[in-house]
Amino acid sequence: MVPEAIPARAAEPGKYRVAFLVYRGNPRCGGQGVYTRHLTRELVALGHSVEVFAGPPWPELDEGVGFTPVPGLDLYRDPDPFRMPAPREFTSLADVTEFAVMMSAGFGEPLAFSQRIVKLLDARRGDFDIVHDDQCLGTGILTLHRRGWPLLETLHHPITVDRSIALDHAETFWKRVGTRRWFGFLRMQVRVVKRLPAVLTVSHNSKADIHAQMGVALDRLTVVPVGVDHEVFRPYEDVVKKNGRLMVTSSSDVPMKGLVPLLEAIAKLRVERDIDLVVIGQPRPEGRVARTLDRLGLNDIVTTISGVSDEALARLYGEAEVAIVPSLYEGFSLPAIEAMSCGVPVVATTGGALPEVVGTSGETGLLVEPNNPEALVEAIGLLLDDAELRARLGAAGRERVMERFTWQVTARGTAACYDAILSGQPLPDSVIFN
Repeated sequence: MVPEAIPARAAEPGKYRVAFLVYRGNPRCGGQGVYTRHLTRELVALGHSVEVFAGPPWPELDEGVGFTPVPGLDLYRDPDPFRMPAPREFTSLADVTEFAVMMSAGFGEPLAFSQRIVKLLDARRGDFDIVHDDQCLGTGILTLHRRGWPLLETLHHPITVDRSIALDHAETFWKRVGTRRWFGFLRMQVRVVKRLPAVLTVSHNSKADIHAQMGVALDRLTVVPVGVDHEVFRPYEDVVKKNGRLMVTSSSDVPMKGLVPLLEAIAKLRVERDIDLVVIGQPRPEGRVARTLDRLGLNDIVTTISGVSDEALARLYGEAEVAIVPSLYEGFSLPAIEAMSCGVPVVATTGGALPEVVGTSGETGLLVEPNNPEALVEAIGLLLDDAELRARLGAAGRERVMERFTWQVTARGTAACYDAILSGQPLPDSVIFN
């Protein structure tokens, strides 16, 4: 069902009218939806007018943020992913494109959404000062730029990394073929992003990788870190720690998230300790994680939870003695700063931007080598054995988040990018407020 459009709050004098684009906006299925919800709310709080144009699954937005649904075929929805739409659902060339790409084992949502958005914005040229796209990078986004729209692109990290890790973990020839087909949209995204004038990313690590792997000029890239809702993700006085409770958050069941090495570490830890692990996310039936749980006999101490509210998630963090971010690569890491904001000590890998986010190992968290179960065992065990260390790292992590990683800081940095674009100035190297 397509939701009704919601008008945006009018901009204050001297502020901007922003068309914010996100091709799939649900905050329960990845960082783009979280980024959309919280950034747009804080931009409105600064006095800007923001209208979100989103495809399904639909976003969750706060009061004052406008919303225009951009209906698509939603071919990967639960509970029937890769569904066959009825003939009556095809109403445009974009619909045909989206379906045809799926039938070729590819991912057509970014291209189809970008085609739809061009038509929508062409009819509303006078309503907005700037377009801000959240990682669609379809050819229609380049069309908007060529037609004179001032445009800021957010690219959280280069998806080339996701493709490389997925290929490394493909177990058969045909899985490698399928992985290459699925990531076929990357060719389009690389062509598009290289031609856009202003690209925002969330860490210096991502900036370097986008430049190296996607060919974006460094003078077109700026860094504005993402944030956390520190008023929700906080220590709760009525939440009681559970001895031996460990927690990990992973929005997707893919090798890059490092859940399999973590489960191997959990299997070693349980031999000597009374522990349990809460996984926020839903592993695929018969997928790598599910098979690993069976192989290691961990189903009795591993609980998977999905669909929880932000406050419920924060309370789950509060019950944990240690939070773990085992990813092989992260362009940023919302789970890391959510746990840190809750005052929970974090064990994270050095994959991608995680050191940049977590800070110095031993001061604001513990950092270990990616894809190394033994290193995870050592770090987790160290924290479980040392209540004083847990308390010190938890407090220091919370302090680091409050200084650097709030959504108010993210909104101020993003608005500074709007200022630069609309005044014809070059983007700064980074916009980070302490």
